[in-house]
Amino acid sequence: MKRIALLGMPNTGKSTLFNRISGASARVGNWPGITVDLMSAKILIGGHIAELIDLPGIYDLHGFSDDEQVVRHFLSNNAVDLVIVLLNSSQIDRQLSLVLQIKKLGLPIVLALNMADEAKSAGITIDTENMAKALRIPVIQISAKYGDGLPKALQEASKLINQGLPASNPESIGLLLQEDSQIEHEMELLIQHHVQIPATLNDNTTDKIDRILLHKWLGLPIFFAAMFILFQFIFTAGKPLQDGLAWALNTFRSGLLDPLFHSSPAWLSGLLLDGVYNGVATVAAFVPIIILFFLVMSIVEDSGYLSRAAFLMDAIMAKMGLDGRGFVMMLMGFGCNVPALMGTRIMRSRPMRLLTMLVIPLSLCSARLQVFIFIIAALFTAKQAPIILFALYVMSFLTMFLTAVLFQAKYKNAEPFILELPPYRFPTLRQIILRGWQEVKHFLNRATKFIVIGVVLVWAMTHFPTDVPPASIGTLAGQVGLLFAPILDPIGINSQLAIALIFGFVAKEIVVGALAVIYGLQGDALMAQMAMQIDWVQAMSFMLFTLIYTPCLSTIATLKTEAKSTAFMWLSIAWSLGLAWVVSFVFYQSARALGY
Repeated sequence: MKRIALLGMPNTGKSTLFNRISGASARVGNWPGITVDLMSAKILIGGHIAELIDLPGIYDLHGFSDDEQVVRHFLSNNAVDLVIVLLNSSQIDRQLSLVLQIKKLGLPIVLALNMADEAKSAGITIDTENMAKALRIPVIQISAKYGDGLPKALQEASKLINQGLPASNPESIGLLLQEDSQIEHEMELLIQHHVQIPATLNDNTTDKIDRILLHKWLGLPIFFAAMFILFQFIFTAGKPLQDGLAWALNTFRSGLLDPLFHSSPAWLSGLLLDGVYNGVATVAAFVPIIILFFLVMSIVEDSGYLSRAAFLMDAIMAKMGLDGRGFVMMLMGFGCNVPALMGTRIMRSRPMRLLTMLVIPLSLCSARLQVFIFIIAALFTAKQAPIILFALYVMSFLTMFLTAVLFQAKYKNAEPFILELPPYRFPTLRQIILRGWQEVKHFLNRATKFIVIGVVLVWAMTHFPTDVPPASIGTLAGQVGLLFAPILDPIGINSQLAIALIFGFVAKEIVVGALAVIYGLQGDALMAQMAMQIDWVQAMSFMLFTLIYTPCLSTIATLKTEAKSTAFMWLSIAWSLGLAWVVSFVFYQSARALGY
């Protein structure tokens, strides 16, 4: 099977091109010589079945960031039949060096100059025919967004594939990668002879928008207002869809599964229905909100606005050892911690990346939000509810900033913050759908594994031993709650709430379901019972602890994978648990001392 590598700098539309070529056939796989997974897809090209591999975006083949090392290790350990190099046409003067670096490896290359429409509107003209002769490789201008020029690029790729050129020799490439030559001089000659760039770009729309969105005083308020509106849309539009899906799942169980397992042993039906099915259904019920989140965030990311947010917040974040990119990842964490942690791959400095990953799990994610909405509705009035929820969001930011300040000396960063502000774009509907689908599929693949394992464990803890009522103090879960009573009593969390917190370690979405099992009630009856069992001070302490303490298993697993360190994972767990207890203790004891 032929192997084609797709390579280019960040923000050149590489993922868009990969999605357009591969469609829905993409998969994630591991490769010899590297420690991260890469996206790949089988495609038909030139009468051959070929595997297209999407390599990370890099600026320099000879750099030392994680992504640059991944590319070098891939080329040094895997034979490649063709490399498709993708550049941004409107930034060709800064990106052509990468092509010259790849060319010196002796690999068959097709150079695709993307965003031809933006280059044209900016007044940039590229003589691709003569540039191709100078480089001795095919050069084609394309638009991955709209598909323009793509057939011609694939045709040129097919010609090279059919020439039967021998695949690259990883050993020889490994030696060549150690050499640097006159790339800068060659690049200057190519730009001088084959590219015309006007002194001032014709399209000044971006500058006009930036005068408002990057305003010294108005920039940040506008950004926060925009984010608030987007999150409001996500949860407002997602709630009816979530309720509808939950109804469908409940109907499926009551109409089909319950009668099917009616004559089964009680332990088997309980395990499969109350354990596995309810656990998977819990994750599935949140899929509409997850889909909306990724669809909306894909629009925001591809539009270029998140780069502006990073620029606006950089000065503030620098005082805490972070930079503007860290702020963007923190915002993403308010939807789901998992993609936010994975998003830190854009950071070249490992200390900076670790510090950012340490603060992200403190974000008030959508799963925690469901718990807070339930508790607030049960114990606070309609006028108090918005204030309480806003206070929890403020506390989330404060804990993240405090963590960054305290650990910045341990993870000291020396990397300068270099950010290129791309022009504003609006992605096509096809881009949005493909991006959303890939992210959701990846989320479900990761999350479902841990949810299923977790709910089986939860069911066992609430049903053994069998001679006591389920979910009572006499069960394993109840005994664990009593075991932690000396630690949790000082912060107002009783044994029933402690059991719910244990469930929340698996997934925060399970907390509300756990409370329903513990109290044996649902809906309004459960809220009324909780209002009788605990007061507002205990409720606030419980929510503060839930906000800060250990994130879900999916987040912990992602944290370990991305950090490549078990010790760092345990540091994150220990810090969040300790900080949660201290914050809840200070609040609870202070409120009681004041007579509440």
